[in-house]
Amino acid sequence: MSKKLLSILFFLAVITLAAKSETIHIATRETELVLQTAQNGRLYQLYLGPRLAVPDDYSLLTAKMKSRSDGQAWEAYPVSGTETYFEPAFGIRHNDGNQATVLQYVSHTAKKVSDDVTETTIILKDVLYPVQVKLYYRTFAKDNIIESWTEISHTEKKPVNISQYASSMLYWKRNQYFLTEFSGDWAKEVNMSTVPLSFGKKVVDTKLGARANMHVSPFFTVGLGGAPRENEGEVLMGTLAWTGNFRFTFEVDNENNLRVVSGINPYASDYTLDPGKVFKTPSFIFTLSGQGTGKGSRDLHRWARNYQLKDGKGDRLTLLNNWEATGFDFNEQKLHDLFTEAKDLGVDMFLLDDGWFANKYPRHSDTQGLGDWQPTTAKLPNGVPALVKGAKDAGVKFGIWIEPEMVSQKSELFEKHPDWVILLPNRERYYFRNQLVLDLSNPAVQEHVFGVIDHLMTENPQLAYLKWDCNSPITNIYSPYLKDRQNNLYVDYVRGLYKVLDRIKEKYPNLPMMLCSGGGGRTDYEGLRYFTEFWPSDNTDPVQRLFIQWGYSQFFPSKAIAAHVTSWNHDANIKFRVDVAMQGKLGFDINVKGMRPEEQAFCKSAVANYERLKDVNYNGDQYRLVSPYDGNHTAMMYVSESRKQAIVYAYDVFPLFSENLVAVKCQGLDPAAKYRVKEINLMPGAQPDEAFNGKVYSGDYLMKIGLDLFTSTKLHSRILELEAAE
Repeated sequence: MSKKLLSILFFLAVITLAAKSETIHIATRETELVLQTAQNGRLYQLYLGPRLAVPDDYSLLTAKMKSRSDGQAWEAYPVSGTETYFEPAFGIRHNDGNQATVLQYVSHTAKKVSDDVTETTIILKDVLYPVQVKLYYRTFAKDNIIESWTEISHTEKKPVNISQYASSMLYWKRNQYFLTEFSGDWAKEVNMSTVPLSFGKKVVDTKLGARANMHVSPFFTVGLGGAPRENEGEVLMGTLAWTGNFRFTFEVDNENNLRVVSGINPYASDYTLDPGKVFKTPSFIFTLSGQGTGKGSRDLHRWARNYQLKDGKGDRLTLLNNWEATGFDFNEQKLHDLFTEAKDLGVDMFLLDDGWFANKYPRHSDTQGLGDWQPTTAKLPNGVPALVKGAKDAGVKFGIWIEPEMVSQKSELFEKHPDWVILLPNRERYYFRNQLVLDLSNPAVQEHVFGVIDHLMTENPQLAYLKWDCNSPITNIYSPYLKDRQNNLYVDYVRGLYKVLDRIKEKYPNLPMMLCSGGGGRTDYEGLRYFTEFWPSDNTDPVQRLFIQWGYSQFFPSKAIAAHVTSWNHDANIKFRVDVAMQGKLGFDINVKGMRPEEQAFCKSAVANYERLKDVNYNGDQYRLVSPYDGNHTAMMYVSESRKQAIVYAYDVFPLFSENLVAVKCQGLDPAAKYRVKEINLMPGAQPDEAFNGKVYSGDYLMKIGLDLFTSTKLHSRILELEAAE
């Protein structure tokens, strides 16, 4: 049977299926996406919104389905080169140079992954070319989360070139749209700004490769019908699980329809795909909330703890880091003294930061040594094992900093393997922080990076924690390994990183790791499959951290956001700095001996409070009560799943003279329950506010009337513990 006849038979089969008008329902408990085939055999979005109470009502929407033959149709995965007038999801160049593909529905299946999770697979094929696209949708019913991704494959005689390969294409019809994006730079990450979307395209993307999120984060919020609000209104909250270049395209067409296209940024990445190989896109994860961003965030947090975040339901280690106390200037004795300080402070672990490695070019600054992961004998004559043992003897665990994807030009590794480095062969070299990026598209480099971790862990099986840093974007985009497929580098680099992390996770499944990238340069949910937490910013000024932590809280649970107490901002007292850090995963990077005795006593007491209440912080529902963007004060609270415990954080930043202060209204409590209020984290000798401390209030009162927590004192903070009274 000829290929031409097979194509004709396939086309007839597609037309027969299309005549049946297949309808596909993809639903959580609250949200439903409905896809439907049209007479032309193609697949279109029929509905995306709140789940309808009466299932038969969906049939009423079918009447609105046009023939779907014009360029303004809501095709589920539109392609370039046909009648798609607006941003496509998919672009391809076939062996014969043709740049068009028409994808038609073939079949779909739905399977239960668990009681709460369903995965739907839809197969689309081209009638004329052997190209197949599979659309995947995974729904998390209870958490109201939908995850979507795509698999692209072909059996043409030679490789094809795919120029666009979105993970998701979604549509809305509203009278207006508003986008909240999260942008910034080193030490000023996740600045929230909201802009209206009108006719045309708004693109949010990154082209930095390794440290991809340095200027913009891979998540967004769209207000559907109005600007996003905390507790009301319809919002889309979406994020891409990809530790590399991403692109979100928001396009409003001539009929005021909004298209949201999410996926890898195809910039310099028109990917060469071999026959029989599968190109899998990263997951786009989204939730629709009819109760504002607060509800959307809580759904995302719960989903992350249950399904995505490494050890999402587990504990986290409090720690003391040495960087502020020593910088690069340390030796074994200094570190042993810090082990004792960590134990006295009451934290779980001591974390050794940068500067412990390299011998030919010892790491005394950031100008050399990266890649040579042997302990510097002049500093640490007995190596890492002696440090692990010393920490254990002092009563704390031991963790260590690494940056295994990077190399210094001044290093033994670079001298031995310049071919392992992403580096332009015929132009001036460009450095970022005096370093270059190793070529993780190369299996030999993957083996090397895995070996760095494996050696550390094999030599030190009691090593308790890794802080994995990545300080440089890719600045010299050329791979000696990929040769004539340089356009695959940005994608294959990330895939190489995942191969390394998969091996580490398989061999050391219980190893906690921090995802760090010069601050918040990597903040995505695919990375967090391998890491228990991330470092949101090198900026630890507590005032700035209130904004930074507020921004990240939109998408990530508190146990994933590392927050350290440092000496940044001497205008803020130690209580304010600690109270801010206690919102997240608490750590200290401060010269403990340099603090006054009463400050040290306060920190010990605060650590004890944190350990006692951290389950509420880590696993409770978060409610953002007062935004730092709205004025001179901010407040946030966490409520346990049982609603029997809660923690309220309130901060006066820069209050105005004679400012009109309003009560802080709680959220998420049981209105019928009685709660005893207790102020905690007080400096030695300080007295709690008798106006509310020790008193009992109903949950209804606390949510409708609230408590007078704000003051006119600059850089003042309060933490309240609420406990249901028997």
